[in-house]
Amino acid sequence: SGFNSIGHMDSMLRGRHQIGHCKEGEEFIQNVIHVLFQIFTGKEKSNLAICWLQYEISKVVQCLQAKKKKKLKAQGRRSKKLAKNFLKAPDNRNNLCLWKLYAYLEWLLGNMDDARKVFDTALCTAGTGGLKSAQLCSLSLLYAQLEVELLESIEGAVMSRAVHILTKLTENGPYVPYSGQVSPVNVLKARKTYEHALQDYLSKTPVFDQDQVNDTDQLVNLVGCYALFQYLTVGIDAAVLIYTQASEKLEASSSQKCENTGENFGILNFRTALEAVTLLHTNLLRFHMKISVYPLNPLREALTEALKRYPSNQSLWRSYIHIQRKSHCASKARRFFDSVTRSTNSLEPWLFAIQAEQMRKKLTEKVQRADVGEIHCTIPETGLTNRIVALFEHAVQSVNGTHCPLLWRMYLNFMV
Repeated sequence: SGFNSIGHMDSMLRGRHQIGHCKEGEEFIQNVIHVLFQIFTGKEKSNLAICWLQYEISKVVQCLQAKKKKKLKAQGRRSKKLAKNFLKAPDNRNNLCLWKLYAYLEWLLGNMDDARKVFDTALCTAGTGGLKSAQLCSLSLLYAQLEVELLESIEGAVMSRAVHILTKLTENGPYVPYSGQVSPVNVLKARKTYEHALQDYLSKTPVFDQDQVNDTDQLVNLVGCYALFQYLTVGIDAAVLIYTQASEKLEASSSQKCENTGENFGILNFRTALEAVTLLHTNLLRFHMKISVYPLNPLREALTEALKRYPSNQSLWRSYIHIQRKSHCASKARRFFDSVTRSTNSLEPWLFAIQAEQMRKKLTEKVQRADVGEIHCTIPETGLTNRIVALFEHAVQSVNGTHCPLLWRMYLNFMV
């Protein structure tokens, strides 16, 4: 009909149902991918397969969030079939990116043992590149991160599967699946190897060419693996130290590049790498706070600094809103949103400022209507409503906001 939303608008509710991937939009996307898949060959075809599988995974995540078990089962079957077909193709058999996505898919569907088998198979067939192989580092990092998320506390984590994965990565030998034992000597050797590898990367004089893209990717994966290794074997402070060192070096390289040449390519790589390192840092702090007692301030400071730099990063904004929900004082967050929206043309700060206020409104109404059923409270909460309307008004007047269909729909939705 031409009026359906293609893809999904998961920030809006229609009655009790969340707007998901609508039928016409889904058909359109599938048709486009099928047509392109017949045209592409070689590396392009592999890259398209990776994009396709990532898209399928996004649908699985959506089913998980909506808690639709029936739909999740059917979606899981389709996605797994697609992933297996991709991996059967001769060109993709050694593609670690596809193996990584397939293992992640199994993990999301709750098949932990199958996912571990896929990860182990991929690591066994990946060869012995060790810390020099970007794909191997990326695969090991995801595997270790997923295993760490299963831990209930940091006590005894040094004997965990995650430490085994990160230790094996440094040995440059064939991978051996976890058998329940991690030798303390191997842990010490691994720490030294990580330390030297990171120092080598950080002391490199930046060379600005095409290889630099792989180099910065590799640095991010290396920092992620080393910091997670330190977190599990020493503690949170040791991990934060690694992130700080890497961030300082990347910042220095980025500003040095600005002074030396007028090229933007190199600067962009360093900024992307710095953003990725910041994201790893804040995610680890959030996880640590979940499983142990730790002050909120380091995370809040890291997030506010990062968001001033990367106002378009949705993951960082989600984390920021999540921690602010726990605070009963809204003024600090409001001042921060206000300062960011003044200093950038990005639309994300507006959208998240609106979302934060809507969550606050929902919470206030829930408290006011407690134990009264559907009877509305006699004193309506108009302050928050007026604030949200004012935010919408300012947002739709901004450069990017005027042309954003999502923002207008959210505004209409709220007014209704």
